[in-house]
Amino acid sequence: MTKRGRRAFTDEFKNQMVQLYLNGKPRAEIIREYDLSASAFDKWVKQSQSTGSFKESDNRSDEQKELIKLRKENQQLKMENDILKQAALILGRK
Repeated sequence: MTKRGRRAFTDEFKNQMVQLYLNGKPRAEIIREYDLSASAFDKWVKQSQSTGSFKESDNRSDEQKELIKLRKENQQLKMENDILKQAALILGRK
């Protein structure tokens, strides 16, 4: 079995698939007819029902947003710390 490359779907297409499902078309039929993965389809339905948006940034939990913010802050602090260490080495040589 060969692996298919990653495909990109527009928000309009995703919304149409969700609407078909909400209007009563069976999930298995939509997945088979449009050659979709079950996990992607389920994700679209969940995103549509929770936020109405298919963008990952709109569907992050508060914890995920906080984790991203803290990782960025940690990276910034590490960079500043490295700069200060280099400055201390340079000043120590004089």
